Amino acid sequence: MAKTNPLQFIQQVRAEASKIVWPTRREVVLTTVMVFVMAAITAFFFSMVDLIIKSGLQAVLGMAG
Repeated sequence: MAKTNPLQFIQQVRAEASKIVWPTRREVVLTTVMVFVMAAITAFFFSMVDLIIKSGLQAVLGMAG
C-alpha cells in the first residue's frame, strides 16, 4: 500500500468529499414516506398471517379437546 503524507491525505479526502451528492428535501421526504408505507403494509400482512395461524390452531386444538 502506497504511503501518502498527511497533506496529500487531506487533499484526497476533500476531493472525495466533494463528489458526495446529497439528496434533495423532496427525495428525503418521498423515501421516508415510502418506508412508512412499506412498514405499514408489512405489519398488516404479518398481522393477517398471525390471525390465520391463530384461528387454525384454535380450530385444531378445539377439535382435540
